[in-house]
Amino acid sequence: MSINSFGHLFRVTTWGESHGPALGATVDGCPPGVTITPEMIQHWLDKRKPGQNKYTTQRREADEVRILSGTFEGVTTGTPIQLMIENTDQRSKDYGDIKEKFRPGHADITYFQKYGIRDYRGGGRSSARETASRVAAGGLAREAIKQIAPNVEITGYMVQMGPNKIDRDAFDWEQIEQNPFWVPDAKAATDWAEYLDGLRKSGSSVGAIIEVTARNVPAGIGAPVYGKLDTDLTAAMMSINAVKGVEIGEGMSAAMLTGELNADEIFIGEDGQPEYSSNHSGGILGGISTGQDIVVRFAVKPTSSILTTRKTITKSGEETEIITKGRHDPCVGIRAVPVGEAMMACVILDHLLLHRGQIGQNRGTIG
Repeated sequence: MSINSFGHLFRVTTWGESHGPALGATVDGCPPGVTITPEMIQHWLDKRKPGQNKYTTQRREADEVRILSGTFEGVTTGTPIQLMIENTDQRSKDYGDIKEKFRPGHADITYFQKYGIRDYRGGGRSSARETASRVAAGGLAREAIKQIAPNVEITGYMVQMGPNKIDRDAFDWEQIEQNPFWVPDAKAATDWAEYLDGLRKSGSSVGAIIEVTARNVPAGIGAPVYGKLDTDLTAAMMSINAVKGVEIGEGMSAAMLTGELNADEIFIGEDGQPEYSSNHSGGILGGISTGQDIVVRFAVKPTSSILTTRKTITKSGEETEIITKGRHDPCVGIRAVPVGEAMMACVILDHLLLHRGQIGQNRGTIG
């Protein structure tokens, strides 16, 4: 059973553990002729890597990617591509005190119940360290998308940290890269810095909501019923460590709207193509892209490894207490932004390839 893989034609298998010698991704189905170098992928890994500021884990990893197969003279060959990232700053001794204890809110207990093996060194496969592999694969996917749909832009950003939300009226795309939270609101970035600094110093953590937007995605990708674009996007985002909720467009808020308010009215634009009055659908109708922005949001829970004493049990069934030492993110949502972007890129490319294989060019014309 391939439970470490995702995708249909563009298929990614991740491997490795948080405190193992290395981790990475095997990518199958990437089209041949895509120009790719380690530096192209490294750009995206650098957005995610730890230790860049005081608001993320202080584990120091260069996250340098190596391309071991599937390329020749700087282009993909169409054969499987092996991406590897070495772990260089593991401190497994930090977890010695919790070797026999389960962290409340963490997958420690369920992994043990399922497999009967406890990799307490940072959580093994359940660690968010695994997401570096996804970001590497996403960097490759972005380069392939440029050949098929060169105008596509994929951007992730935080819209909420704990109870603190951005001001949508102050949304500024240019602000996203100007602060450590990837937030499109300058005032929110300042306020959140003070808020998270207090949580960090207290040894606690907080959750967040991340939004990922794909602009200029052509209409028509995705398929009805079981091959829906939003089905795969939702599954991709939900598979990210610590994610507890995903929504497309209005999402859960659509339940509060009337039919009149929810309906995105349709017009013919100056270019003769459909235009919409709004985007409550999040750019997807019936599992197929409309040509509007594709908007996905996902919520991540607070980091489970905290310095606050919590009640728990041991592997032998004894009740006890636990404090988790080591280096952890006070808000894992910060580094989840490039991960969400990567998963969006992988799914968009996968569906572009599926569409090209079945349809080629869109068959339905309007006007």
